[in-house]
Amino acid sequence: VTPDDLFVASLLYKSQKPIVLAVNKIDDGQMLDYINDFYQLGLGDPIGFSSLHGIGIGDLLDRVIHLLPKNEVIEPDPSNIRFAVIGRPNVGKSSLVNAILKEERVIVSPIEGTTRDAIDAPFSIGEDHYIIIDTAGLKKRGSIFESVDKYAALRSLKAIDRCDVTVIVIDASMGLLEQDKHVAGYSLDAHKAMIIVVNKWDLAKKGERDRQLYTKNLKIILPFLEYVPVLYTSTIDKSTYEPLLSTIKRVFESYQRRIPTARFNELLVEAQLMNQTPEFNGGRLRIYYGEQVSTKPPTFVLFCNHPRHLHFSYQRFLENRIRDTFDFEGSPLKIIVRERK
Repeated sequence: VTPDDLFVASLLYKSQKPIVLAVNKIDDGQMLDYINDFYQLGLGDPIGFSSLHGIGIGDLLDRVIHLLPKNEVIEPDPSNIRFAVIGRPNVGKSSLVNAILKEERVIVSPIEGTTRDAIDAPFSIGEDHYIIIDTAGLKKRGSIFESVDKYAALRSLKAIDRCDVTVIVIDASMGLLEQDKHVAGYSLDAHKAMIIVVNKWDLAKKGERDRQLYTKNLKIILPFLEYVPVLYTSTIDKSTYEPLLSTIKRVFESYQRRIPTARFNELLVEAQLMNQTPEFNGGRLRIYYGEQVSTKPPTFVLFCNHPRHLHFSYQRFLENRIRDTFDFEGSPLKIIVRERK
């Protein structure tokens, strides 16, 4: 027992917390006798273990688990708007989170890889309740060498799975990189609502016309995200963050919007009269009726004569008609085609 051990013990007495006294480096049986010396710390029965050989780890974990509080599992409130801030490393995700929360909640550093874990922060504005998730930067698969980077990537991907809206952050000074496309692909594969935020717009030093041109180029490079709104922010001008929350709320409402079956079938009739289904795979598709079966994302089932006659271009046409009619801004749509029995 060293004087430092006695000093730490004196601090722990004041904490009024459960304490587990663990004595490390008990690498062989001859050292077990030294455990008794630690009773003088007054922290209860010491547990001898060896981190090198794994001796006594089970007993140590049993003691810790026994002292953990028996908290009940709280189910997430479906009315809360959960959104994750995702992107490649060092694009300003943590700065964006701090600007939204209006406090220095997470560490901001120019050093790449500062954020290692997904951090949840609940907050409210009026009657609207949000949960913002700051994530670690998603690197290329070939750039992940350390186990910490792998863990950070897994936590970021899990954050995408448990959120409703993903805010994809892009660095305006560097432009759209290939990794930005991969990050957007993660959100698209998870069928999450999306918003693109072009951050550090002050470094680009461009006007409104350049902003419109930048948005147009983004939609050309990312044609599968044509329905996603694009916002421009700057850490210098905090007012640029104000439209973000209203856009997140609007996109979240689109993500959980439900369309009446009668109105949806009227749209299907109008779409087929406007643009007849093409012949494909030896026949022509006939859509008899359809309905929306779920939300988050909005999912529609079409009952037809045979699904193999549906050409992908006509499915895209139907998706665009649904978006134009019912305003599914920022929300992906799933269309399932089934044969009517």
